[in-house]
Formats: sequence, C-alpha cells, structure tokens
Amino acid sequence: MNTDQSGESRTVLSITGMTCGGCANTVTRVLQRVPGVRRAEVDLASARARVEGTARPAELVAAAEGAGFGAAVLEA
Repeated sequence: MNTDQSGESRTVLSITGMTCGGCANTVTRVLQRVPGVRRAEVDLASARARVEGTARPAELVAAAEGAGFGAAVLEA
C-alpha cells in the first residue's frame, strides 16, 4: 500500500461502465462520500480513479459497484 507519514494512502482503481462525463462525475461523487477519502479524481478516457485518504480499497470498490459501475484495484 502506498502510505505516507500521515497514514493516508493512494489507491488506483479501474472503473468499467462509464460512458460519459456524467458517469465520471457520479463515480467521483460516490468515492468522495466514502469515509476517509480526502480526494478522488476520475478520468473517463483512461477509465481510472485515483483516490487519496485513509479509506480501504475494498470500501472504494464497494462504493463504485453500489453506484452501478465495475471497479477493481490496480494499485493500493
């Protein structure tokens, strides 16, 4: 896990099912609502989400899947 001195980590997720910018915005909002997330960025073109904070990767995957998208951890 990529963790800094504050205990925060950076997680990269592969997101499937996004077809437009609205989808990317939805995934961003859903990820930002996960407790412990400090920052979430979703890139539609690469189908990747980069998340910083103390949330566990499994919580991030569950949040994206709960919103109807596929998600898999690429880097934690």
